[in-house]
Amino acid sequence: MARGPKKHLKRMFAPSHWMLDKLKGRWAPMPSAGPHKLRECLPLIVMLRERLKYALTYREVKMIVMQRLIQVDGKVRTDMFYPAGFMDVVQIEKTKENFRLLYDTKARFSLHKISNEEASYKLCRVRKVFRGLRGTPYCTTHDGRTLRYPDPEVKANDTVRVEIPSGKMLDHVKFEAGNTAMIRGGNNMGRVGTIMHRERHPGSFEIVHLKDAAGHTFATRLQNVFVIGKGTKPWISLPKGNGIKLSIVEDRAA
Repeated sequence: MARGPKKHLKRMFAPSHWMLDKLKGRWAPMPSAGPHKLRECLPLIVMLRERLKYALTYREVKMIVMQRLIQVDGKVRTDMFYPAGFMDVVQIEKTKENFRLLYDTKARFSLHKISNEEASYKLCRVRKVFRGLRGTPYCTTHDGRTLRYPDPEVKANDTVRVEIPSGKMLDHVKFEAGNTAMIRGGNNMGRVGTIMHRERHPGSFEIVHLKDAAGHTFATRLQNVFVIGKGTKPWISLPKGNGIKLSIVEDRAA
């Protein structure tokens, strides 16, 4: 009889965007419980061993994290299975590097190198705004944060800019036509475009239509759209390709 949560993950069933070799072992790292879902995260062990190549083996990764060298969103993380996810800022003091986890247009995590100035904040998508004890307004975000006393203008689906050391809200951008957004799920994952309009379907999925910098239009569900800037100016730097999906022919030529 199964008691409690699963502690193992077979390599066959690990998310394909981790890009693990299917013949190099039977098991894959099982992410710990944390702010991002198992299939939408990148555990620190996969990041350090498969992506950044700072370690060759499980033991080496363990040594790196146990020396308290890795910070995620300004907090030292010593669990090598910690699930880092979309928009998280990973800082490595020793190498003086900062990365932001974003998606490329092939729906894979891209460790995008950023400056110290940009590493001081992150963007969070507001999931829900409600009132708590004694009428205190709260909002919850996509990465499990609870922000008290948000700006009264902030509503669900908007994006707030959060200062990393203090966790305070600095600024916000509304979910409305004309703003720049990145797609964080579905078939258009990783694409960046300007919101054109929103189709409302009561009782079903609302659809958002976007247009990218190359003039291609695409549509996706409302919950996949993450606003990243006011107008056409994103608040964060984008990975290589600027979120423009290339056709197979263009991709081969690039």
